[in-house]
Amino acid sequence: MTADSAPRPIDEQRPTQHTPRTRPRSIGSRIALFIGAIAFLFPFYYMIIGSLQKEPDSSPSGAFPNPANLSLHNYTAINSAISLGRSLVNSGIFTGGVIICTTVFGLLAGYALARLHFRGRGSTFALVLLVQVVPFQLLLIPLYVLIVRDYGLADSYLGMILPFAINTSAVFIFRQFFLQLPPALFEAARLDGAGELQILFRIAVPLCKPALLSVVLLSFTGPWNEFLWPFLVTKRQDMQPLAVSLANYISTVASAAANPFGAILAGACVLAAPAVALYVIFQSRFTSTDIDSATKG
Repeated sequence: MTADSAPRPIDEQRPTQHTPRTRPRSIGSRIALFIGAIAFLFPFYYMIIGSLQKEPDSSPSGAFPNPANLSLHNYTAINSAISLGRSLVNSGIFTGGVIICTTVFGLLAGYALARLHFRGRGSTFALVLLVQVVPFQLLLIPLYVLIVRDYGLADSYLGMILPFAINTSAVFIFRQFFLQLPPALFEAARLDGAGELQILFRIAVPLCKPALLSVVLLSFTGPWNEFLWPFLVTKRQDMQPLAVSLANYISTVASAAANPFGAILAGACVLAAPAVALYVIFQSRFTSTDIDSATKG
């Protein structure tokens, strides 16, 4: 065997592989994400800056105002007009009651539609989907007659909470999540003698934390921003939630303020701050889970 016919080393036989240029691509994606983040956060930044201005400046240069033109005057004016503390307490009672009712009823109904077999289960779920198609504004007059005139719940927190106590979107979210759980979990629990409520609260609920947080956020956003229904139920200022108080302030007092532009933006900041804080806090709670790890393969 000649030297030319000798096998070449293994490293020389392998074709040369060119490593992909991932660094320029990652830099480009980071730049694009940075630009998108600025575009997303700029309205919030402009809302905060505008709410702090003493003199109105709606021009593009108003996004970078003179520090001497910044103060908390607009917020103190709102507090003196509507009592922010009391309005926040009313919103907390209203929204908290809705969240509790929506979560409890959504869990029970979603579990029943997903894991219990009974006659009419498909028709019931179809009705749940049908209710989501009907806008809430179409039900205002019937609900007003039912809650205020028939039940006599005007000027009460219960009258504000009842129409939002059951949320079909929450029922749908819990049902879809419970359908993803392995059936072997429920069958094993039933063989051990566990009842349906024990299975729900001891097995299903600990596994559905992502769905639970989604329902809490969904239930919070609607009542917290709702102002039309609470305004119809009660005209007492000491019971009106923050959204109603701010709507009254913006429509009556803000127009006569020294800086109507800043007063409106200050009201928007006060209303948006709790919702943004809740989303930031709960954002870290959303984690990916492996549901199938609860059963043996």
